[in-house]
Amino acid sequence: MSFRRSYLAWVAVALLAAPAGFWLARELHNAAPQLTSGTWFPQPRPVGELALTGDDGKPFTRGTLEGAPTLVFFGFTHCPDVCPTTLAKLAQITKVAAVPDLRVLLISVDPDRDTAETLHQYVRAFDPRFVGATGTPQSITQVTKEFGVAVERVSLPGGDYTMDHSATVFLLNDRAQIVAVFTPPFDLDKFAADLRAAAPWLAS
Repeated sequence: MSFRRSYLAWVAVALLAAPAGFWLARELHNAAPQLTSGTWFPQPRPVGELALTGDDGKPFTRGTLEGAPTLVFFGFTHCPDVCPTTLAKLAQITKVAAVPDLRVLLISVDPDRDTAETLHQYVRAFDPRFVGATGTPQSITQVTKEFGVAVERVSLPGGDYTMDHSATVFLLNDRAQIVAVFTPPFDLDKFAADLRAAAPWLAS
């Protein structure tokens, strides 16, 4: 084979390989990450409009969730065990995972007691990067329904009360879409590894 024919053959192979390479890259990007401690959604679930108040006292909307990936947990500051245990574990997990710009958001299910200032002090005791959001009883009911979180107020002796609620942790991408869920018990190493595996799918 002459040099010219050999050269043209290699050019043809390169031209054919380029689309295949682009296709493979696209398929790899679209493929779901393999999680060991969570469930990845086949299709992202967009979060609807929110009418909450952030722990900084400013409006917290769906737009506030955009721009960075977020782990969302529902709880309350008077929670005796599940909430502080989960938030402490999330502080460890996010530190080990080291996913860029990953936030942890606590949405209160106890708006009667959890003011923005109360939430601010509470969440930052676990990690200075954590944020909180509260709202009116109506707006909290709306957001719990949006995420499918079960919440029930339970009366206690002496006139006090507590809040029973789901302990699911939701993973959102930077477009405010729910892409995965994690349920307890939370294994630090597996959860952190799952976040690292999911990282390429969390940014636009």
